[in-house]
Amino acid sequence: MQGTIQTILSRRSIRSYTSEPVARTDITKILEAGRWAPSGLNNQPWKFIVVQDRVSIEKLAGCTRYSSIVKGASVIIAVFLDNSTMYDRTKDVQSIGAAIQNMLLACCELGLGAVWLGEILNNKEQVNLILEAPESLELMAALAIGHPTGSKTTPSRKELQEIAFEEHYGDQWRQR
Repeated sequence: MQGTIQTILSRRSIRSYTSEPVARTDITKILEAGRWAPSGLNNQPWKFIVVQDRVSIEKLAGCTRYSSIVKGASVIIAVFLDNSTMYDRTKDVQSIGAAIQNMLLACCELGLGAVWLGEILNNKEQVNLILEAPESLELMAALAIGHPTGSKTTPSRKELQEIAFEEHYGDQWRQR
């Protein structure tokens, strides 16, 4: 098992998968990681729908321009904000982001590939119909998950001194 910081630094968005199914035990671990994300007032405003049925995955693929990624995944986890438990939209949406990140990190640690799909939100009403989600659930993202093919690429990142600054002194920010 690798350390948390190493998992964070090695996580990549993986968009291509083998046909090997994802073990049920791994799916449970991924969901547990999402479940343990922080949330304001511990309201846990998330709901997850796990999709493995190929017919449903094909239908979901029609809801995004990234259909090949969705079709190639063994598992899709649709992540919802449960508006019936929401107390502060901003905080609850941030909590959903934390749950998603936890799940992505769990995938990485389990040796699985995963990608956070946000563009599917353009068709969230259609996704809700396909998944027969209650009206109180608002789609926040879909995670495509599977066993990765090929090697991971390393995207560039801005240098730390471009994004992190010390406290404000006079008229200027001091770079770190």
